[in-house]
Amino acid sequence: MTISSSLNAGVAGLAANASRLASISDNIANSSTFGYKRVETDFHSMVLSSSSHAYTAGGVRTTNQRLIDQSGSLVTTSNPTDLSVRGRGFVPVAQATEVGLGNGDTTMFLTTTGSFRTDADGYLRTESGLVLLGWPALADGTIPAYPRDTSAGLSPVRINVNQFTGEPTTRMSLGVNLPATETASGAAGATQQLSVEYFDNLGTSESLAVEFTPTVPATGSSNEWTMVIKDSAQGGAAIGEYTLTFDDSRTSGGTLNSIATVSGGAYDPSTGMLTVNVAGGPMEITIGRPGDSSGLTQLSDSFAPVAISKDGSPVGNMTSVEVDENGFVHAFFDTGITRRVYQVPLVDMPNPNGMVALDRQTYLPSPESGTYFLWDAGDGPTGDIVAYSREESTTDVAGELTSMIQTQRAYSSNAKVIQTVALSLADATDLPVEISFWVVARFLLIERSVCSATMALLFVKMLDILFPSVKRRFPPVWVFRPHRKRGRIDRLLTFANRSLQVRATYEVRDQTEVKRTKRYLIAVGDIRGIFPNETNILK
Repeated sequence: MTISSSLNAGVAGLAANASRLASISDNIANSSTFGYKRVETDFHSMVLSSSSHAYTAGGVRTTNQRLIDQSGSLVTTSNPTDLSVRGRGFVPVAQATEVGLGNGDTTMFLTTTGSFRTDADGYLRTESGLVLLGWPALADGTIPAYPRDTSAGLSPVRINVNQFTGEPTTRMSLGVNLPATETASGAAGATQQLSVEYFDNLGTSESLAVEFTPTVPATGSSNEWTMVIKDSAQGGAAIGEYTLTFDDSRTSGGTLNSIATVSGGAYDPSTGMLTVNVAGGPMEITIGRPGDSSGLTQLSDSFAPVAISKDGSPVGNMTSVEVDENGFVHAFFDTGITRRVYQVPLVDMPNPNGMVALDRQTYLPSPESGTYFLWDAGDGPTGDIVAYSREESTTDVAGELTSMIQTQRAYSSNAKVIQTVALSLADATDLPVEISFWVVARFLLIERSVCSATMALLFVKMLDILFPSVKRRFPPVWVFRPHRKRGRIDRLLTFANRSLQVRATYEVRDQTEVKRTKRYLIAVGDIRGIFPNETNILK
């Protein structure tokens, strides 16, 4: 039925707008929640059937979608491990309760921002219990090759802020100028000595003693030196001896011309490096390529260590941890060294809005979101990671308030539809029993051409509908026989069991042109009133 479908459509409209109001209230409630993604409610019409004669209302349905692919603005913080994703991608996290079990079986959840700090066990976690996940680095700071289509290689990022660490020295570069005058005939041939500190595998300070001894010829200049390298960790034993010959040409004068290995590791002219074995292992020493002025040189009359550099560091305390834009977690020590300890990837999938939304602004990949892939931050379609920042909620409070006003009006309108349908159904189902008297009276009045009487009958019927709680009874029928001349009958109608009194005026038309027939005016109810003398009252 059309009237029933109107009622059902109104009920569906109430439910749809209630669902939209719920999403609006949730968005407004989380307008200050970092990383919150707003929910959008869409309406969809339902068409049952329609024809040119009647229309059946189908109502409305709603669908709710969380817009996970939208990004909020970034705000600056003072915590170096407050992380946000700028652009596409999600940071992998795990539940602290699963990490605490220690069985290595953790579920990867995704988020776009988090304030991570070290807990009592050294894990980087948020106050809501989310632990940052990443790929652990090797001892030399390199990241091994991990599978990118699974979270199997990820592990909780754990930082020991009280950690002591040191790095052994594995590379050294010598930039030294040797006096050219010492290789000329008649020179004293004094040995030039240089001591360079390095750190062994235990962070202990050791040193290499490098001795340069010139070759003094009988005549002319030899431009030749003997370099001997000794290790203090081995009791001062020589670990390498090399013969250095310098160029004295106009274009390359003072640079290395050739190097002959006497003992120790071989010299590589393509790289300008030689390798010696110290107590802790091999060490690469760069002295420069032939013709290169950045390594060992022979110029003028002075011995000068120009540039000496090395890697490694003594034992020091970790002072802080930071994450760079590529997701690398760096540990800083009070000795000035920096060590790469983890890499945090960014996770991406074809349809981020298809993920399952969970508590604490976390999401779980699903079949609707598609297969995910773990990218290096800043690589592929993903954005980068921004430290010292948080992502704000995507809720626009002004827009939500506007939608709330529209939803409230739509809800009230649907409620009005239901009220109208209910009144319409009441007209059809709540008719009084006395309706038969009104029908009979109305036909009698029409038959006798009494015009205004019908208005009184309809008015009485309206009173019955407006006051349905009043106890009804079958009233007597009063018949008025008016005079044939034009006249007016004023009567005061008092209805039984009702406090309302209504004055009705009936006008009797001129009957001069009509044959002598009796004219009757019929009313229902208890009647009392004042009538003219020429009017007869019959009951």
